[in-house]
Amino acid sequence: MEKLKANYALKVKFTHFPLHPDTPEEGKSRTIDPARSQQMKTLMENEGLPYNRERNMSYNSRLAQELAKWAESKGKGDEIHDAIFRAYFVDLKNIARREVLLDIVGKIGLPADEAAEVLESRSFKEAVDADWQRCAQLGVTAVPTFVVNRYALVGAHPYEALEELVLKASSPD
Repeated sequence: MEKLKANYALKVKFTHFPLHPDTPEEGKSRTIDPARSQQMKTLMENEGLPYNRERNMSYNSRLAQELAKWAESKGKGDEIHDAIFRAYFVDLKNIARREVLLDIVGKIGLPADEAAEVLESRSFKEAVDADWQRCAQLGVTAVPTFVVNRYALVGAHPYEALEELVLKASSPD
């Protein structure tokens, strides 16, 4: 995404998606598909991104999404999204746990006391609910889904596929 933003002056807006919303706070184990895991590792390495293919747990991301909405309101959207992705996909952290989220907030330079209040009060719950509703309206059924104007691309793809989406969406009909 960083390369796309730099090359095409894109503004990226994250819209949160209800990925496994019924997962309990402690998470649930998932079966690792070796072929899919290798495919993701290769894709991530080709893009210069870290990835831990030993990830065998899924966690509920609802509170992380609410905290991300708050961080976006503080001008730290990119930073928190990067930090949450790293915590989940690389460091194998349970992003449903408040202490994990507060640690992430500290690493990106936002006040932990404010973040704790956001998590306690659920003050960004409605903003995430609105995102989930938008996903339903757009017909989004999987993540990541990239939407540019009226075109969409579902799944993890290399830079070239994302660039093709941007070019297609920006060309006059």
